[in-house]
Amino acid sequence: MNASDVWLPLPADDVEGLPDTFTYRYWNAEEPYPADPARCVGYVVPYLKPPADVLRPLERMPSVRLVQTLTAGVEHMTPGLGALAPGAVLCNAGGVHDASTAELALTLILASLRGLPDFVRQQDADRWSGGFRPALADRRVLVVGQGGIGRAVEERLIPFEVAGVDRVARTARQGPRGPVHALADLPRLLPEADVVVLAVPLTEETRRLADARFLAAMRDGALLVNVARGGVVDTDALLAELKSGRLRAALDVTDPEPLPAGHPLWRAPGALITPHVGGPTSAFWPRARRLVGAQLGRLAEGGPLEHVVHRAG
Repeated sequence: MNASDVWLPLPADDVEGLPDTFTYRYWNAEEPYPADPARCVGYVVPYLKPPADVLRPLERMPSVRLVQTLTAGVEHMTPGLGALAPGAVLCNAGGVHDASTAELALTLILASLRGLPDFVRQQDADRWSGGFRPALADRRVLVVGQGGIGRAVEERLIPFEVAGVDRVARTARQGPRGPVHALADLPRLLPEADVVVLAVPLTEETRRLADARFLAAMRDGALLVNVARGGVVDTDALLAELKSGRLRAALDVTDPEPLPAGHPLWRAPGALITPHVGGPTSAFWPRARRLVGAQLGRLAEGGPLEHVVHRAG
């Protein structure tokens, strides 16, 4: 059987520069499958669909060479990795979400520091009440995670005249803007930060990274911003700090997610919550289309694929 199908969650006509090498099949996690999964060599994973739905065809794709997500995080694909044939690669959407998620991170920081949720509530109540609020200027920021999103957050912090930015990644290295510290350095860096931004992938190493000890090391009045994944934060530990009034938090992601009605995090003092909207903006689809076209061009030419996060052995 000559396998040459590529499954796309958007019409092929919407993607410029697709190579003629492949036969394109539209599939956005519906029933039935658009063709025999065994003929699929490239699978672009439907965006924002339940993990069980997008994982379902993988075990029937013995010829697949590229599994391309449209998300930065790929933890939802982990249960299906054992089904990949040797040599197949899983790639994430590197670069697609960097700008939008960094924009939201800055929005959350500024909104929380300047008290915008309070002002919205005051507007709803026809009440005028000013006062001094913290500024981002002259504050020290710690960015935990030095992938594309973490770097994009730092780039957007610089024009706000922050006092400085410290960077943390899995391992220490020299970055383009200065030293990158290792995760082991967090106990030393956390007490120095006014704002801590989480922008790490969710892995076994980072699950509940922001636990009770992490949060206790943050300075009084500091702001925790999570644009990574909800599981990076220990929700119970964060709730304890918020209820005490010692810390504030601005969260685009939560654990559990979606956050159920009645959950105490909704009304925790000092908490600002957005419903995981870092990626889905007007910038998403144009960038996603460019990524898909470029990756499939590399696949057709047999060249090295970009943004590889897992290679089946």
